[in-house]
Amino acid sequence: MIVNFETHASNERTFLAWVRTAVSIVAFGLAAARLGPQPSSLWSEVAMLGAGAAVILIAWIRMRHVRKRIENPDRLPDDSTPAEVFLMLLLAALFVLLGSFAFHVS
Repeated sequence: MIVNFETHASNERTFLAWVRTAVSIVAFGLAAARLGPQPSSLWSEVAMLGAGAAVILIAWIRMRHVRKRIENPDRLPDDSTPAEVFLMLLLAALFVLLGSFAFHVS
């Protein structure tokens, strides 16, 4: 059995939730824009895909950081500044993605 399996599984579920969110927003935005009466511009599609990729990349970096903290045998304090920074970057990238979705569909 893997040491701290439940904690590792929870970390991976959180990562996959961020991936599902990014993929869903990008897919819905591209589909909604294609079904609209006027074609959308290429740069808004690229911005939307780039923002989605940024969300996934930052989520992956955060998952790797948290995994290292889980595997560390020493007791670490609960206040992890890098993890909080990654979370804030994720939220900012998600808002950029949502903004590009709104701009892309309109």
